[in-house]
Amino acid sequence: MKPVIPVRSAVARMRPYHPPLEGRDGKLRLDFNENTIGCSPLVRKAIRNLTSAAVSMYPEQESVRRELAVFFGVHAGELLLTNGTDEALHLIVDTFVEPDDTVLLVEPTFAMYRFYSELAGARIQALRYDDAMQFPLHALLAALRKNPRVLFLANPNNPTGGVLQLAELRRVLKAATKALIVVDEAYFEFSGITILPWIRRYTNLVVTRTFSKAAGLAGLRLGCIFAHRSIADHFRKAQSPYPMNVAALFAARATIRDRQFLRDTLREFQRSRKKLERGLAKLGIQFFPSAANFVLLFLGERAKEVVAALARQGTLIRDRSSDFGGAGYVRITIGTLSQTRRVLRQLKEIL
Repeated sequence: MKPVIPVRSAVARMRPYHPPLEGRDGKLRLDFNENTIGCSPLVRKAIRNLTSAAVSMYPEQESVRRELAVFFGVHAGELLLTNGTDEALHLIVDTFVEPDDTVLLVEPTFAMYRFYSELAGARIQALRYDDAMQFPLHALLAALRKNPRVLFLANPNNPTGGVLQLAELRRVLKAATKALIVVDEAYFEFSGITILPWIRRYTNLVVTRTFSKAAGLAGLRLGCIFAHRSIADHFRKAQSPYPMNVAALFAARATIRDRQFLRDTLREFQRSRKKLERGLAKLGIQFFPSAANFVLLFLGERAKEVVAALARQGTLIRDRSSDFGGAGYVRITIGTLSQTRRVLRQLKEIL
């Protein structure tokens, strides 16, 4: 049924985005790149200590933002807190993208880059990874010479797991004389590669981060935008006055005060990633080396069967075949070592 009031043409043209399915609690969730260890115990303690007064007031974020700025090694004026990376991306598009502007993507990648750009009425120019998941650097540099308004770039990329090195990122920024370059570092903790300090050198660079992955706060929705002050001031004008909820602010402060928990968590996931990749190799399963907290593999015609069989055993992994235009691609989130042993054992039984 058509709506009584016509919707915007950009919305009418969009394909709907389907978020994670319900009913995942109690299962081994290796399908949406969540942290299977969870958040720091200090986070749970901080949330338990929330007072009725704190919950009933509009949240005050400035003291937390200043503390986070010190943690990240930036000035407070270079940092904005957002309601997850999703709000960060929406805010970037709202601030810089006009209808019919060109937004440049390298796909497959995080779906929200296209989602918010299409919502704004932008034209999408999408380059593609090849079958070996090699990044099309030369094609990207050529496309940047045509001066798109924005380039969205995930580093490491989801779902391929690949990462651009600093020399390659420097070439991208040198080629982008008139484009805003947004580097999404949602998985940076797992790769160790960041260009966050470059925001003072390149005034057209924006870096986004999230507390959803390494910090385990996906349920609280906490993200960050980092940019040169001249850009950050525009984001601040366009942002709603109370984007963060008070529980997320308390959780952020607790997270950065427990650095040892974060280090231990990352160490466990790095060991587990190596275990998963070695196990997949022994099973003869094609996979693509990853710098993130997931691994993309190719199962061919058996992909849907394997995903369904694992689900029946209480293990959820993600079929990503639709991103590649053909069946066979599956992404497995890195869990703990024991969780990785479990999924490898189940894969061996199924295959």
